[in-house]
Amino acid sequence: MGVEEQRAGEFYVERDVMNELCLDELARRRTHSTRPLLKERVKDSLRCSVPKLKHSVLSFIPILSWLPRYSVRQDALGDLISGISVGIMHLPMGLAYALLASVPPVFGLYTSFYPVLMYCIFGTSKHISVGTFAVTSIMIGTTTERLAPNSAFTSMNGTNGTVFLDVLSRDAFRVQIAASTTLLSGIFLFLLGMIRFGFVVTFLSDPLVRGYMTGAGIQVVLSQLPSLFGIRTGRFSGPLSQVYVIATLISYYCKVRSLYNVAVIGQIPRGLKPPSSPDISLWSSIVGDAFAIGIVGYAVNISLGKIFGQKHGYTVDSNQEMVAIGLSNIVGGFFQCHVVAASPPRTLLQDSTGGKTQVVGLISSVLVLIFILQLGTLFEELPKAVLACIVLVNLRGLFMQFKDIPELWKSNKVDLLVWLVTLVCTVLLNLDLGLAASIGFSMLTVIFRTQLPRYSILGHVPGTELYLDTETYEEAKEIPGITIFRSSTTMYYTNAQLYLDALQEKSGIDIEKLLMKKKKRETEEKWKENQEKKKAKKEAKKQPIMLLKCVFYQSRVKIKTLFLCQSKVNWAFEQQGTGFDRGSETGIHGDDHITQTPSTGGEGEMGKSSVNDTHTIILDLSTANFADTATVKTLKNIFLNYRKIDIDIFLTGCQVCVVEQLSSAGFFSASIPKSLLFTTIHDAVLHSLRLHGASDDLTCTTKM
Repeated sequence: MGVEEQRAGEFYVERDVMNELCLDELARRRTHSTRPLLKERVKDSLRCSVPKLKHSVLSFIPILSWLPRYSVRQDALGDLISGISVGIMHLPMGLAYALLASVPPVFGLYTSFYPVLMYCIFGTSKHISVGTFAVTSIMIGTTTERLAPNSAFTSMNGTNGTVFLDVLSRDAFRVQIAASTTLLSGIFLFLLGMIRFGFVVTFLSDPLVRGYMTGAGIQVVLSQLPSLFGIRTGRFSGPLSQVYVIATLISYYCKVRSLYNVAVIGQIPRGLKPPSSPDISLWSSIVGDAFAIGIVGYAVNISLGKIFGQKHGYTVDSNQEMVAIGLSNIVGGFFQCHVVAASPPRTLLQDSTGGKTQVVGLISSVLVLIFILQLGTLFEELPKAVLACIVLVNLRGLFMQFKDIPELWKSNKVDLLVWLVTLVCTVLLNLDLGLAASIGFSMLTVIFRTQLPRYSILGHVPGTELYLDTETYEEAKEIPGITIFRSSTTMYYTNAQLYLDALQEKSGIDIEKLLMKKKKRETEEKWKENQEKKKAKKEAKKQPIMLLKCVFYQSRVKIKTLFLCQSKVNWAFEQQGTGFDRGSETGIHGDDHITQTPSTGGEGEMGKSSVNDTHTIILDLSTANFADTATVKTLKNIFLNYRKIDIDIFLTGCQVCVVEQLSSAGFFSASIPKSLLFTTIHDAVLHSLRLHGASDDLTCTTKM
């Protein structure tokens, strides 16, 4: 369909030029906010009623909302098949990811049971599969091995000199560390969710999350190499730890050794363990780890939840998801589980096999429970190398994210830089330091983007009321005498000076140079005036006494004439400097309107401003969403300085919140009235053209 075919018709608009005062009067601006006062909002939140109580309960426990409406005919078969499939997948993944967490495999099965049940009750996503996850598991493993290394549980046999490792004591302490970390992580998430702090995950951009997951996947691969090749190495933490692991493997295989002992899972006890209270004395040592692990797990959850929610047409509540994951981890901590998150492979399996509701999680939990109670012994002789292979195979989705590199190269190179920096930091600095460094770098990119916005001079598109960037659009032409300036981002304290510099550069008006020239010119004129007065006095003293009366009369006339001329000059300069005219020749009345005396001087009079004949600068503030103290001061200085060189300043496109902030900061005054703030650029341009006596040829007929 061509452009002509897409045009649906024409519209014609005829109205008066409108500034902020006219707009307030026409649209009847409210003098008070319609939003209830804080006191009323607090009372309303504390007021209890049956409908409000019912809504609160159903929101906090979503299963009470969807389970009574469950359709057995439509959903039961798909949920059953999907539940069995996901449950079968839970078994090897639970065993394998327990090794990543450096705890006995059976605790991975517990993690696949208790937290899954809790999420089915409190979660809002119908398709994500919560349970063990590689990234959160290895983060737990890093914490457990840092606080409970093998060296702390080794002893020397005095008889034969062999080194003995107390595996039972080590594993018991590591389980306590994992449970305490999980409980504290759950408390963090639960409290943040209750105060509606789910937006915290927005600080983790998509490139950051994907780069972090990929880097964590590399760490998982490196951590599984010892199990894959049957080598005993310690897990190291801190910067460059992965390089040291790799070095150990290379040095090990450089030696000629024949080892045939294959490490297996070992005993998997039957039955469930009673709940026990985690050791809270460890919290001071794991508080940072717990918060980081919880945020990473929640970020994965909400990302997958929103993806599948959009796919199937329902909404995932970010705050309730934080509460659900928090409660899952709190309950899991009492049953010696480790931190849970949604697993991409299991979630994809659940969706592809027809799962439609959270009943899938209930069915998979029943399957895991049967395995824990009766069938755990079947996996006792399973080699750990097999579990390592299972881990590596399930990471294929993370490594597919390397395809992001060419896509980001084409679309956004800053996001690509965030992705790559996050990957490198995660691999080299370990998971906790890597996450902190990545978030810091991502924040810096945002700051740098606001420091380097795009500044544009706008031109008028003939036949329309549109004003576009002259460098981008060929038909956008600058209006003689008027400079329209726009920044692509909000002006605030970090880029206010850059805004001023760009305005001078784009407008071609060196304000400092012109002000210096004007000051120098005024100084020279004053000096000449003083010299003339001194010369006149000297000449008057030299005249004969008989001619004193005549000379006195002539000097008086001369001085009086000079005084009158100077008074006129000062009066004209004051009228030009303030830009206000109480006359009616322009057709605009009142002190709130600017007039301008046409410039006739050359470089000596006005400098660069007169060369390009600029009499008005219009600042388009439509991209601003707030105004801080630096913004107010900068705008005031612009008005003050440009008026000194006889250039009018108009503002356009301010949002209501920006106008309110400017008013609160005392920006508007007798010298800067609200009448200088216009609704659109076109209003400001028409006002300027009429004010300066230019022909108004911008009347347009706009076609749609």
